[in-house]
Amino acid sequence: MKLARFSSGARAHSGIIEGGEDGRGGRVFELKGGDILGCASAFEELEIERADASCRLKDVKLLPPSLPSKIVAIGLNYRAHAAEFGKPLPSEPMLFLKPSTAVIGPGENIVYPSHMSRRVDYEGELAAVIGRVAKNVPAGDAKKYILGYTCFNDVTARDLQGRDVQYTRAKGFDTFAPIGPWIETELNPLSVRIETSLNGEKKQDTSTSDMIFNVYELLSFTSMVMTLLPGDIIATGTPSGVGKMKAGDTVTVRIEGIGSLVNTVTGGSR
Repeated sequence: MKLARFSSGARAHSGIIEGGEDGRGGRVFELKGGDILGCASAFEELEIERADASCRLKDVKLLPPSLPSKIVAIGLNYRAHAAEFGKPLPSEPMLFLKPSTAVIGPGENIVYPSHMSRRVDYEGELAAVIGRVAKNVPAGDAKKYILGYTCFNDVTARDLQGRDVQYTRAKGFDTFAPIGPWIETELNPLSVRIETSLNGEKKQDTSTSDMIFNVYELLSFTSMVMTLLPGDIIATGTPSGVGKMKAGDTVTVRIEGIGSLVNTVTGGSR
Protein backbone atom coordinates (compact mmCIF):
# COMPACT_ATOMS: atom_id res chain seq x y z
CA MET A 1 0.00 0.00 0.00
CA LYS A 2 1.28 3.42 -0.97
CA LEU A 3 0.52 6.19 1.54
CA ALA A 4 1.09 9.78 0.51
CA ARG A 5 0.67 13.35 1.61
CA PHE A 6 -0.50 15.75 -1.04
CA SER A 7 -2.01 19.16 -1.55
CA SER A 8 -4.97 20.02 -3.68
CA GLY A 9 -5.73 23.68 -3.39
CA ALA A 10 -4.63 25.23 -0.11
CA ARG A 11 -5.06 22.14 2.11
CA ALA A 12 -2.79 19.20 2.84
CA HIS A 13 -4.30 15.71 2.75
CA SER A 14 -3.20 12.15 3.37
CA GLY A 15 -4.18 9.47 0.92
CA ILE A 16 -3.73 6.07 -0.70
CA ILE A 17 -2.36 5.82 -4.22
CA GLU A 18 -3.89 3.18 -6.44
CA GLY A 19 -3.29 2.16 -10.04
CA GLY A 20 -0.61 3.02 -12.53
CA GLU A 21 2.99 1.84 -12.63
CA ASP A 22 4.72 2.68 -9.34
CA GLY A 23 1.76 4.95 -8.68
CA ARG A 24 2.33 7.00 -11.83
CA GLY A 25 -0.82 7.46 -13.81
CA GLY A 26 -2.88 6.35 -10.83
CA ARG A 27 -5.36 8.02 -8.54
CA VAL A 28 -5.04 9.22 -4.99
CA PHE A 29 -7.89 8.59 -2.56
CA GLU A 30 -8.16 10.80 0.50
CA LEU A 31 -7.97 9.19 3.92
CA LYS A 32 -10.62 9.95 6.49
CA GLY A 33 -9.30 12.07 9.34
CA GLY A 34 -7.52 14.71 7.28
CA ASP A 35 -3.74 14.95 7.02
CA ILE A 36 -3.07 12.14 9.47
CA LEU A 37 0.39 11.39 8.05
CA GLY A 38 1.35 14.96 8.92
CA CYS A 39 0.41 14.46 12.57
CA ALA A 40 2.79 12.44 14.75
CA SER A 41 0.10 11.58 17.31
CA ALA A 42 -2.08 10.07 14.58
CA PHE A 43 0.64 7.57 13.62
CA GLU A 44 0.23 5.65 16.87
CA GLU A 45 -3.40 4.83 16.18
CA LEU A 46 -3.21 5.05 12.39
CA GLU A 47 -6.44 3.84 10.86
CA ILE A 48 -6.36 3.55 7.10
CA GLU A 49 -9.90 4.34 6.07
CA ARG A 50 -10.39 5.53 2.53
CA ALA A 51 -12.81 8.35 1.81
CA ASP A 52 -14.87 8.56 -1.37
CA ALA A 53 -13.03 11.63 -2.68
CA SER A 54 -10.24 10.96 -5.18
CA CYS A 55 -8.36 12.69 -7.95
CA ARG A 56 -5.75 11.93 -10.54
CA LEU A 57 -2.25 11.77 -9.11
CA LYS A 58 -0.95 14.08 -11.82
CA ASP A 59 -3.40 16.78 -10.68
CA VAL A 60 -2.02 17.08 -7.14
CA LYS A 61 1.25 18.17 -5.59
CA LEU A 62 2.97 15.46 -3.59
CA LEU A 63 4.33 16.57 -0.21
CA PRO A 64 6.94 14.95 2.05
CA PRO A 65 5.21 11.71 3.09
CA SER A 66 5.93 12.37 6.77
CA LEU A 67 7.00 15.35 8.87
CA PRO A 68 9.75 13.87 11.03
CA SER A 69 10.83 15.40 14.31
CA LYS A 70 14.31 14.18 13.34
CA ILE A 71 16.12 12.30 10.63
CA VAL A 72 18.60 9.74 11.89
CA ALA A 73 21.11 9.06 9.14
CA ILE A 74 23.73 6.34 8.95
CA GLY A 75 27.27 6.80 7.68
CA LEU A 76 29.27 4.14 5.82
CA ASN A 77 26.63 1.43 5.86
CA TYR A 78 27.44 -0.16 2.49
CA ARG A 79 30.57 -2.21 2.05
CA ALA A 80 31.32 -0.80 -1.39
CA HIS A 81 30.78 2.77 -0.20
CA ALA A 82 33.27 2.30 2.65
CA ALA A 83 35.78 0.94 0.12
CA GLU A 84 35.04 3.90 -2.17
CA PHE A 85 36.25 6.28 0.54
CA GLY A 86 39.07 4.01 1.69
CA LYS A 87 37.62 3.53 5.15
CA PRO A 88 37.40 0.39 7.27
CA LEU A 89 34.02 -1.20 7.90
CA PRO A 90 32.47 0.22 11.08
CA SER A 91 32.00 -2.12 14.03
CA GLU A 92 28.72 -0.44 14.95
CA PRO A 93 26.37 1.96 13.13
CA MET A 94 27.63 5.52 12.69
CA LEU A 95 24.74 7.84 13.56
CA PHE A 96 24.25 11.50 12.74
CA LEU A 97 21.21 13.76 12.57
CA LYS A 98 19.70 15.94 9.87
CA PRO A 99 17.26 18.65 11.01
CA SER A 100 13.58 18.58 10.19
CA THR A 101 14.03 21.97 8.50
CA ALA A 102 16.06 20.28 5.74
CA VAL A 103 13.03 18.26 4.55
CA ILE A 104 11.55 18.83 1.11
CA GLY A 105 9.21 16.69 -0.97
CA PRO A 106 9.29 15.26 -4.48
CA GLY A 107 9.60 17.86 -7.20
CA GLU A 108 10.94 20.54 -4.88
CA ASN A 109 14.28 22.21 -5.50
CA ILE A 110 17.53 21.39 -3.72
CA VAL A 111 19.17 24.77 -3.12
CA TYR A 112 22.92 24.83 -3.71
CA PRO A 113 24.47 26.83 -0.81
CA SER A 114 27.11 28.50 -2.99
CA HIS A 115 27.81 31.08 -0.28
CA MET A 116 29.49 28.31 1.74
CA SER A 117 30.13 25.24 -0.41
CA ARG A 118 31.78 24.38 -3.70
CA ARG A 119 30.95 20.66 -3.71
CA VAL A 120 27.43 19.31 -3.13
CA ASP A 121 26.80 15.56 -3.61
CA TYR A 122 23.77 13.30 -4.03
CA GLU A 123 23.43 10.20 -1.82
CA GLY A 124 20.48 7.97 -2.68
CA GLU A 125 19.15 5.96 0.26
CA LEU A 126 16.35 3.74 1.51
CA ALA A 127 14.52 5.38 4.43
CA ALA A 128 12.42 3.68 7.08
CA VAL A 129 9.45 5.65 8.44
CA ILE A 130 8.76 5.03 12.13
CA GLY A 131 5.16 4.12 12.91
CA ARG A 132 5.13 4.05 16.72
CA VAL A 133 7.25 5.21 19.64
CA ALA A 134 10.39 3.08 19.72
CA LYS A 135 12.72 2.85 22.72
CA ASN A 136 15.14 -0.01 23.49
CA VAL A 137 13.67 -2.21 20.77
CA PRO A 138 15.22 -5.65 20.15
CA ALA A 139 16.20 -6.19 16.52
CA GLY A 140 13.78 -9.11 16.34
CA ASP A 141 10.87 -6.79 17.13
CA ALA A 142 11.98 -3.84 14.98
CA LYS A 143 9.62 -4.60 12.09
CA LYS A 144 6.63 -3.83 14.32
CA TYR A 145 7.79 -0.23 14.70
CA ILE A 146 8.10 0.58 11.00
CA LEU A 147 5.16 2.00 9.09
CA GLY A 148 6.89 1.62 5.74
CA TYR A 149 9.68 2.80 3.47
CA THR A 150 10.42 5.68 1.15
CA CYS A 151 13.23 7.14 -0.96
CA PHE A 152 15.69 9.59 0.53
CA ASN A 153 18.51 11.78 -0.77
CA ASP A 154 21.12 12.58 1.87
CA VAL A 155 22.37 15.72 0.12
CA THR A 156 25.85 16.57 1.40
CA ALA A 157 28.23 19.51 1.10
CA ARG A 158 31.25 17.25 0.70
CA ASP A 159 33.90 19.94 1.07
CA LEU A 160 32.37 21.10 4.36
CA GLN A 161 32.12 17.52 5.61
CA GLY A 162 35.87 17.14 5.17
CA ARG A 163 36.63 20.54 6.67
CA ASP A 164 34.37 20.33 9.72
CA VAL A 165 34.85 16.62 10.55
CA GLN A 166 31.45 16.88 12.26
CA TYR A 167 28.55 16.38 9.81
CA THR A 168 26.05 18.97 11.04
CA ARG A 169 26.75 21.81 8.64
CA ALA A 170 27.51 19.61 5.63
CA LYS A 171 24.27 17.67 6.02
CA GLY A 172 21.97 20.25 7.57
CA PHE A 173 21.30 22.98 5.01
CA ASP A 174 17.68 23.73 4.17
CA THR A 175 16.49 21.43 1.32
CA PHE A 176 19.22 18.84 2.00
CA ALA A 177 16.71 16.10 2.93
CA PRO A 178 14.43 15.26 -0.01
CA ILE A 179 11.95 12.52 0.96
CA GLY A 180 9.31 10.73 -1.11
CA PRO A 181 7.41 10.20 -3.21
CA TRP A 182 5.28 8.17 -0.75
CA ILE A 183 5.49 5.48 1.93
CA GLU A 184 5.34 1.88 0.75
CA THR A 185 4.04 -0.30 3.58
CA GLU A 186 4.66 -3.65 1.91
CA LEU A 187 8.37 -3.98 1.21
CA ASN A 188 11.13 -6.38 2.18
CA PRO A 189 13.98 -3.95 2.91
CA LEU A 190 16.68 -6.61 3.10
CA SER A 191 17.17 -7.04 -0.64
CA VAL A 192 15.82 -4.32 -2.92
CA ARG A 193 17.54 -2.49 -5.73
CA ILE A 194 18.44 1.15 -5.21
CA GLU A 195 19.49 3.43 -8.07
CA THR A 196 20.44 7.08 -8.33
CA SER A 197 20.57 8.91 -11.66
CA LEU A 198 21.89 12.37 -12.47
CA ASN A 199 20.35 13.98 -15.55
CA GLY A 200 19.24 10.52 -16.68
CA GLU A 201 22.68 8.91 -16.28
CA LYS A 202 22.81 6.12 -13.72
CA LYS A 203 25.36 6.78 -10.97
CA GLN A 204 24.41 4.38 -8.17
CA ASP A 205 23.03 0.89 -8.64
CA THR A 206 23.17 -1.78 -5.95
CA SER A 207 21.10 -3.85 -3.55
CA THR A 208 20.33 -3.17 0.07
CA SER A 209 21.79 -6.64 0.69
CA ASP A 210 25.20 -4.87 0.60
CA MET A 211 24.33 -3.07 3.85
CA ILE A 212 26.64 -3.72 6.77
CA PHE A 213 23.78 -3.29 9.26
CA ASN A 214 20.27 -4.02 8.03
CA VAL A 215 17.20 -1.86 8.68
CA TYR A 216 16.08 -3.80 11.75
CA GLU A 217 19.53 -3.68 13.33
CA LEU A 218 19.69 0.06 12.68
CA LEU A 219 16.31 0.72 14.30
CA SER A 220 17.24 -1.36 17.32
CA PHE A 221 20.63 0.32 17.75
CA THR A 222 19.21 3.81 17.32
CA SER A 223 16.40 3.16 19.78
CA MET A 224 19.00 2.26 22.40
CA VAL A 225 20.39 5.79 22.01
CA MET A 226 17.30 7.95 21.51
CA THR A 227 13.53 7.58 21.44
CA LEU A 228 12.18 7.38 17.92
CA LEU A 229 8.84 9.09 17.41
CA PRO A 230 6.08 8.36 14.89
CA GLY A 231 6.96 9.95 11.56
CA ASP A 232 10.70 9.98 12.25
CA ILE A 233 13.02 8.79 9.49
CA ILE A 234 15.98 6.44 9.58
CA ALA A 235 18.04 7.01 6.42
CA THR A 236 19.94 3.75 6.09
CA GLY A 237 23.10 4.89 4.29
CA THR A 238 24.15 5.28 0.68
CA PRO A 239 25.81 2.81 -1.69
CA SER A 240 28.94 3.53 -3.71
CA GLY A 241 28.85 5.94 -6.63
CA VAL A 242 28.17 9.23 -4.86
CA GLY A 243 29.07 12.31 -6.85
CA LYS A 244 28.69 16.03 -7.22
CA MET A 245 25.75 18.06 -8.47
CA LYS A 246 25.45 21.57 -9.86
CA ALA A 247 22.65 24.06 -10.38
CA GLY A 248 20.34 22.86 -13.13
CA ASP A 249 20.94 19.14 -12.49
CA THR A 250 18.06 16.73 -11.91
CA VAL A 251 18.66 13.87 -9.49
CA THR A 252 16.45 10.78 -9.26
CA VAL A 253 16.51 8.19 -6.48
CA ARG A 254 14.62 5.07 -7.50
CA ILE A 255 14.00 2.10 -5.22
CA GLU A 256 12.50 -1.17 -6.37
CA GLY A 257 8.98 -1.62 -5.01
CA ILE A 258 8.63 2.04 -4.01
CA GLY A 259 9.10 4.41 -6.94
CA SER A 260 11.16 7.47 -7.81
CA LEU A 261 12.06 10.63 -5.94
CA VAL A 262 12.98 13.41 -8.37
CA ASN A 263 14.43 16.81 -7.45
CA THR A 264 16.23 19.57 -9.32
CA VAL A 265 19.19 21.57 -8.04
CA THR A 266 18.93 25.33 -8.12
CA GLY A 267 21.20 28.17 -7.09
CA GLY A 268 20.38 31.08 -4.81
CA SER A 269 18.50 31.01 -1.52
CA ARG A 270 15.35 29.16 -0.62
